[in-house]
Order: sequence, then structure tokens, then C-alpha cells
Amino acid sequence: MEPKPNDTPLVAIVGETGAGKTALALWLAERFQGEIICADSRTVYEGMDIGTAKPTAAEQAQVPHHVLDVVLPAQHFAVSDFKQLADEAVEDITRRGKVPFLVGGTGLYVDAVVHDYQFRGAANPAVRREWGGASAEQLQAALTARGIPLPSNAGNPRHLIRTLETAGTPPAAGTPRRSVLYIGVSIPREALRAKIVRRVDNMVAQGLVDEVKKLVSTYGWDVPALQAPGYKAFRSYLEGNATLDQAKEAFVQADMQLAKRQRTWFRRNKSIHWISKREEAVDLVTTILSK
Repeated sequence: MEPKPNDTPLVAIVGETGAGKTALALWLAERFQGEIICADSRTVYEGMDIGTAKPTAAEQAQVPHHVLDVVLPAQHFAVSDFKQLADEAVEDITRRGKVPFLVGGTGLYVDAVVHDYQFRGAANPAVRREWGGASAEQLQAALTARGIPLPSNAGNPRHLIRTLETAGTPPAAGTPRRSVLYIGVSIPREALRAKIVRRVDNMVAQGLVDEVKKLVSTYGWDVPALQAPGYKAFRSYLEGNATLDQAKEAFVQADMQLAKRQRTWFRRNKSIHWISKREEAVDLVTTILSK
């Protein structure tokens, strides 16, 4: 009997930004004939490569990756869109006898796939036209005036607009996947900061500033995608109001704040196996695949 989609094994590798999820996923995927589904709300955008720490061309050649570069920065992309693409990728990967690895730090994306979220309310172009250029504060005021509770990420205009579209109706969980292995990657705060500092330095050396300039010249600063920390941090620098070192430090601080939010999100999930050595992950994956 063929296994149902919700019965096929899925390995989710989660944790804060910069902790080493990508390296672990590549190592495991090669070892277990797997393919990677990127659960990241920024790497979905085409052309946003350096500042999002998107898997490199070499890494993508090493192991097949899915749900990368699926929309332009000016296009709307919601968690429901991600879930649809990720579900299709899981089905495709497992049908070919490979192992799907869901990898990333966007907790809502991971949960949407694992818990089979059912999203209510389709996209509303009229709402997006009316509120597309509004600030987070204006959107918050609009929600409050309508008696709609603010979402947990109340500083993100994209999520605020989506809350307006759905009148605050949250997604409902469907039938959770039965065969899921959560592996958590985390490192001490000071070690994480040191890694993020090195990563930002490397990004600048690889051409991050030119990437930001190109994106801004094409789309402008107001598209929600460019509110990602790696791009927003360089606005003052490009406008002559900050030094390069100040922009880099702003990026580091933004990533550290993101890491804190991600730790809070994932620590609530008691099903995650937090590992200190990658060899521990081998035993965990071997166990779930042998069931």
C-alpha cells in the first residue's frame, strides 16, 4: 500500500539565523539522498541573493533546492503561497524516492507545512492597492479601528495587510504530518554574534552594496521585500547618513534580534531535538527513515 502524503517522512531543520542550518542540511541531504526545501521568507525573492544568505550556486549544485527565486521582490508572497509550493515539492521529492529536508528559520512557514495549515480568505487586490504603501503604524491603526487583533509580528506591513484581508481570521490546522523529525541547531549567543559579524563582512566583500543598489534602482525602497534586515540596514549608508561600518553593525544587530525571535518561536516546540554535534542528527534521521 502506498503511504499517504502525511505519512511520508519529513526532516525539518530549524534554528536561528547564522547557527549552521544550511551546512547541516547539505551534509545530511548528501548522506541520505535528500533534497532541500528552503523555509525562508526572503530567499523566495529573485535577485535577493547575498543579503539573504541564499544558498550559493555551488550549494544548489551540490544538493537540489526547492522554493528559491519563485517571485520578484515587488510581488506579494504569503505563507499560504509558500505552503502550496512546499507541499508540491515534498510530494515530488518523495515520489522520486528521495528524502525531503525542510530547512529554515521562518517558523510560520515550517509550521504551515508540518501542521497542514488551512488558510482562509483569498488575496484581495483592492485591499492591497489601498494599503500597499501604508506604514506599519497606519496599518496597525486600521486594524485597531476595525476591532481586529494585531498579529504577533505587528511591525511587518506584509503580515498586517494579510490580517486586514482575512479580518484577522487565523489559519486552521489540518491533519498534521505523522512522520516528522525536528532537528534544532543553536549556538551560544556570543558565538552566534561572531558568526554573524563574519557573515556580514563576507556579504559586503561579495558585493552586497551593489546588490542593494540594483534592487533599489529597480523596485524602490518601499517594496516590503526590501524591509529585510540585510537591505534596510544599508539605506542610511547609501543615502549618505551612515558609514559602511555603521551599516554593517545595524545589519548585525538586526540579525541578532531576528535570532532572538526565532529562538523564542522554536523553543516552544517540545518535539525539536536540539543537537550539539552533527553526528547526533545521523542517528535521528536513520531512525525515522527506518520506520
